[in-house]
Amino acid sequence: MTVLPDDGLSLAAEFPDATHEQWQRLVEGVLRKSGKEVSGEAAEDALSTKLEDGLTTRPLYSAPETAPDTGFPGFAPFVRGGRAEGSAASGWDVRQRIAGTDPVRVNDAALADLENGTTSLWLAVGDAGLPAEGLGRALEGVYLDLAPVSLDPGAQYAEAARALLALYAERAVAPEAAHASLGADPLGHEARTGEALDLAEAAALAAETAAWPHVRALTVDALPYHEAGGSAAEELGLSLATGVAYLRALTEAGLTTEAAFGELEFRYAATADQFLTIAKLRAARRLWARIAEACGTPGAGAQRQHAVTSPVMMTRRDPWVNMLRTTVACMAAGVGGADAVTVLPFDQELGLPDAFARRISRNTSTILLEESHLARVIDPAGGSYYVEQLTDELAHAAWEFFQTVEKAGGQAAALRSGLVAERLAATWAARSKKLATRREPVTGVSEFPHLSEKPVVREPAPAPLTGGLPRVRRDEAYEALRARSDVHLAATGARPTVFLAALGPAAAHTARATFASNLFQAGGITPVHDPVSVTPETAAAAYAASGADGMAVLCSSDALYEEQAEAVAAALRSAGATTVFLAGRPGTAAAAVDEYVFAGCDAIAVLSSVLDRMGVAS
Repeated sequence: MTVLPDDGLSLAAEFPDATHEQWQRLVEGVLRKSGKEVSGEAAEDALSTKLEDGLTTRPLYSAPETAPDTGFPGFAPFVRGGRAEGSAASGWDVRQRIAGTDPVRVNDAALADLENGTTSLWLAVGDAGLPAEGLGRALEGVYLDLAPVSLDPGAQYAEAARALLALYAERAVAPEAAHASLGADPLGHEARTGEALDLAEAAALAAETAAWPHVRALTVDALPYHEAGGSAAEELGLSLATGVAYLRALTEAGLTTEAAFGELEFRYAATADQFLTIAKLRAARRLWARIAEACGTPGAGAQRQHAVTSPVMMTRRDPWVNMLRTTVACMAAGVGGADAVTVLPFDQELGLPDAFARRISRNTSTILLEESHLARVIDPAGGSYYVEQLTDELAHAAWEFFQTVEKAGGQAAALRSGLVAERLAATWAARSKKLATRREPVTGVSEFPHLSEKPVVREPAPAPLTGGLPRVRRDEAYEALRARSDVHLAATGARPTVFLAALGPAAAHTARATFASNLFQAGGITPVHDPVSVTPETAAAAYAASGADGMAVLCSSDALYEEQAEAVAAALRSAGATTVFLAGRPGTAAAAVDEYVFAGCDAIAVLSSVLDRMGVAS
């Protein structure tokens, strides 16, 4: 074997550097083959993806001429992490959420979690969880000097905080040994419930706990805005406005600016859009550092972050897929530099998670940390042209919205005036159109649904707090259709059925038949088709044998539609079909069919209309 000398020369040194323009010309050639005559920037635009907040994902990123200085972990602007060591020393804090009203059962779950990989506990206390007086029993056997405790107490934050602090005193846990987040979040509670709370009381609590170096009194929870349909920039902007409101209240209560920064923990949603999640967490730290700089305390701007896998992305149908979503989200949160990560169990939206679901949720972090070694490198996405640009663009979009909220009088005023609700509703309406047209697919729901799945049943969870901003879910419109189908199944023993009239050989009809099959199953409608294909002569008999409820869909190529659509449609109507759809472009074989289903059609409207015509109750 010949060994090349290590002469320090690049093996590609004799080849000229390719240019961006040369790459664009290659893209033009590929697009031309697909029928798109575009050139230059337009060719690149054709491969770009529009995101929320006016952002665009380009198909190619290269080294920018100028880029903001991201610094080093533990130093302003903290883009690369709030701590110098990041998660490299011990990994991120694996924080398990426990919701329940029975202190004994909560205690059983807490001990099981801590014995099997969880490093801190996140307890629902108050109206949506444990009574504050049950906290002692719930934490029985928990070493409070080793296991940090985070509270989610709603309006009862003062009672819950004092119960926890009393428990520390009772168990002789020194102030410097206690690690906790007391969870006071008056503005977050108002966003959830519409109930205004006094910021001064939360500030007074922070003043009481200022001597506890590792206890943070207030939480800036951005989940209410994410769960109301907000975008990443809106989530960030509202968290900044909330944080600034709390800084004002804390300093008015007598805390120094530096001490006030130390009393806050921020909570953000982590989604299966991994790059957006990574960029969001990095941008959040940069933005909070900018506020600390404006306050004259740049060193205090290391934002403490708790990332939670998004409830909005969780589905109730085919919930097993949620395990994949939360794995990607957890990875993104870790790579993005979150200090603590909560992986919600896959059955979270169905009730109280069972032991299996809780085990999978905590083991998700364990595998990523111990087997994938994800935390060995601090900010592993740093330096990626895409991640750096997305972080920068997202930070600018969030800062602009933050300024809008501040100009409106701050977070409290923006909530009470309806500005926040209106902005988030508009964002969700735009996203709902993407979901309805399946341009944002939901696997197992709008794509590849499993109609014969057995329902996953869980014990009911405590009712969530309501009365303020709505809680949305990506699957909600499809879930309503599937629920109608379930009622029909229970009443008749069968789901609503549509007949797929596949014309010609498999090569002609497979793609459109698969599309139509997925579409109708997304609404709980069973597609039935002849094992091979139908002809004008066999269509009537095939439809009659299908048991279809008045609906038939032609599936084939445009050429075969021109040849056979009219005759097949007539045969289907003679056999009892009241509506004949065509899978394809509107206008094809227009005289033969009643309606069309095609990529980009409003699936929710189509499926709702079909169920109405079938007599399936809403």
